[in-house]
Amino acid sequence: MKEIINSPLNRRKFVTGVAAGGLLYGLGGFSNSFANTQAQAKFHHHPTLKGKQFNLDIGYMPVNFTGKQRLATAVNGSVPCPTLYWQEGDEVTLRVSNKLKHSSSIHWHGIILDTQMDGVPGLSFDGIDAGKTFVYKFKVNQSGTYWYHSHSGFQEQTGMYGAIVIYPKEPDPVSYDREHVIVLSDWSDEKPEKIYRKLKKMSDYYNFRERTSLDLFEEIKSKGVKQTYKDRKMWNKMRMSDRDLSDVTGYTYTYLMNGITPDEGWKGQFKKGEKVRLRIINASAMTLFDIRIPGLKMKVVAADGQNIEPVTVDEFRMGVAETYDVIIEPKEDSAYTIFAQSIDRTGFTRGILAPSAELNAQVPAMDPPPLLGMRDMGMAGMMNMKGMDMKNMSMKSMDRKGMDMNHSKMKGMDHAKMSGMQVSHDEMKTSGKAGFGSQTKPTHVKTEFGPHVDMRAMSPQSGLNDPGIGLRNNMKLYGRKVLTYADICGLAETEDKRDPSREIELHLTGNMSRYMWSINGIKFADADPIQLKYGERVRITIFNDTMMTHPIHLHGMWSELETNEPKYIPKKHTINVQTGSKISYLVTADARGRWAYHCHLLYHMPGMFREVRVS
Repeated sequence: MKEIINSPLNRRKFVTGVAAGGLLYGLGGFSNSFANTQAQAKFHHHPTLKGKQFNLDIGYMPVNFTGKQRLATAVNGSVPCPTLYWQEGDEVTLRVSNKLKHSSSIHWHGIILDTQMDGVPGLSFDGIDAGKTFVYKFKVNQSGTYWYHSHSGFQEQTGMYGAIVIYPKEPDPVSYDREHVIVLSDWSDEKPEKIYRKLKKMSDYYNFRERTSLDLFEEIKSKGVKQTYKDRKMWNKMRMSDRDLSDVTGYTYTYLMNGITPDEGWKGQFKKGEKVRLRIINASAMTLFDIRIPGLKMKVVAADGQNIEPVTVDEFRMGVAETYDVIIEPKEDSAYTIFAQSIDRTGFTRGILAPSAELNAQVPAMDPPPLLGMRDMGMAGMMNMKGMDMKNMSMKSMDRKGMDMNHSKMKGMDHAKMSGMQVSHDEMKTSGKAGFGSQTKPTHVKTEFGPHVDMRAMSPQSGLNDPGIGLRNNMKLYGRKVLTYADICGLAETEDKRDPSREIELHLTGNMSRYMWSINGIKFADADPIQLKYGERVRITIFNDTMMTHPIHLHGMWSELETNEPKYIPKKHTINVQTGSKISYLVTADARGRWAYHCHLLYHMPGMFREVRVS
């Protein structure tokens, strides 16, 4: 057993989590013996800093997550960076010294502060030059679980991320006996610049789950030759893959929990009968994680640092940059696994909660990899159209029905003048009362047509009740209740009860095969800023015209998710926009200055980015 694991190929598979669940079940009792022989029985304690004055040094740090030594970007010699503990109402001073050979920065993700303290080079400030020190100073106006990371180049991918915990000045509405901070991340031995170059040359470079001849024979066996041919013809004509769930996969990524690989497993302590608060942060560069703790229910009490009406679930998805706080109540003196599998099921990371460091928990098998379908194309709303058989519809008929998938080269057509289409989404007048979301149908402007956009969602459905691809049938299949955005209700009443004065419609666009990402078909380098007037209340409606889930982050202001509960609208800093779907949220422009607004998938950010100006 030991020899199998220590062989280079199999150890790499286990470290990244590829097929590990199958190994564990197939070798019975394997996880316990492996953990005991490979790691000392101990609980893990991460570096922490508390108070009002902080000295943070950005520098290089040698690491070895996979058997190969690499150089990480660390703060105070730690990956993840030290957890910072603040107190609501305090003024904090953070002296950040850059000891790298190039410029750096720190962005305080989700923290409401003045624009010059936000830490985005080119917008908020000039960055921190090599050998220089920048002093961040601001009042802490909120409480909850947040995080910080570099906003310079691809430094976030190389280890520059850490947790922030802010304790409230008023009594905490959440009662608990013990807490643990859980930071999820993805690590690659490859340099991020190399990963990006590979994606630009071949977008599916890291996807080793594309269809094979064996898959084709299985499809023919289950669906017949005729239906298989029609299905394959549709995907081939679109030049898309129904298995294209993640750009970067477990082939190169090692998934970490608090900087610990899944072969060892992070360990945290509890005592039977305690209420344990887990502050979970997705600090990865590109990975959406699905979280569950087999044998325990999770009571979700906060989303993106803000208290919500508690909701009990078995599982939830975390978009990149989201944070969730959950309460668990272990009733037995046994160990439990915190299991976080990637959305594409190419790997996982894990932690162990136990009353004793010697105890270990079984690692569950990963769920089967999901397949993209009509809903993920933004066609779900057309599936019920009278007389329309979506399963047997050819691509030719799909074009006639208006479900264009990259066939926009119609001679002499000015798409901006087509019926129902408009030149500027920003000109929209609002529809619908505050809290209930947009009632408008998507419109596609001229910039969204061309070789840089390979898909448009013609009938997107709301993403509120959708747990996401790979989770939609988990109650039926496994008896696991999955959190959706519709379940999230703010604990405090909505502060700004005004209806929005206008609506901004944004489309998340791209060409997957060319690895080009944009908003409204325009990449950041060519885009004008989104202009907001100080004090106004606006609705932002996002249509995801791609078959990838995008976590969208607005700096400096809250994104108030419209969940049909206008009195208790939840505040978030990052909104996960499901494949081929739409979602709306309200923004009160209460922070003057220049702010970043972007997809938080690191390699999408160069194109799927906007500046927001509040004046």
